[in-house]
Amino acid sequence: MDDIAISRERCRSDRRELARRALFLLALPVGVAGLSAAAQIRHENLEYHGGRLHWSRGSATAAVGRAGVKAGKHEGDGATPSGTYPLVSVYYRADRIPSPESKLPVSRLAPDDGWVDEPGDPRYNRLVRLPYPAGTEKMWRRDELYDLLVVIGYNMEPVVPGAGSAIFLHTATPDFTPTAGCVAVGREVLLGLVPLLGPGSSITIRA
Repeated sequence: MDDIAISRERCRSDRRELARRALFLLALPVGVAGLSAAAQIRHENLEYHGGRLHWSRGSATAAVGRAGVKAGKHEGDGATPSGTYPLVSVYYRADRIPSPESKLPVSRLAPDDGWVDEPGDPRYNRLVRLPYPAGTEKMWRRDELYDLLVVIGYNMEPVVPGAGSAIFLHTATPDFTPTAGCVAVGREVLLGLVPLLGPGSSITIRA
C-alpha cells in the first residue's frame, strides 16, 4: 500500500472513531437523565382539611369523624386524629372490585376478618380472624364502605391502649355521612388514588 492510500485509510479510521465518541457522548446525558428521573420518583402524599382531601393533582370532597378532627383522640370518641401518618397498606373485597394496583401492600379481605377495638387486648388495633375473644369491628360489611380501604398508620408504632383504632381511608356513603373516625371519599376518587400511593406516602389531617 502506497503512502497516499495509507493516509486515506488513517483518515477514514479517525473519522469513524470521532463518530463513535460523538454517539457515546450524546447518549450519556440521556442515560444519566433517565437514572435521575427514576431516582426522583415520589409517591403521592395526601392532606385533609376543610372538608376536602387534597393531593398534588387535585382534591375531592371528604368526610371525617362525627366529632370532627382533634388531637388527643381516644377509643369511641368519634373523632378523626389530627397529625401526619403513614399510609400502610390496602385491603379490598375481591368479590366486588378487581385487585387494585398500588405500590403499597395489597391484600384481600375475608369474611372472617375483624379489627380489634378492645383497648385491653394484646392485639388492639390489629387485624384478626373471627371469632375472636375480644371486641372487634367486622371488616366484611354489607355496605360498600370497606370494599376498598387504605390503612392509616395511626396508633400503630407503638400501640397505645385506648388511643383509638381502625383509622382508615375508605369509601364514603353517597351523602358523605360523618364517619366513626376515618377519612372517607367517593368510590371513584379512592380507586384513582390507590395506584398513586406507595412506600413513603402519608396523610396529613387537620381541621
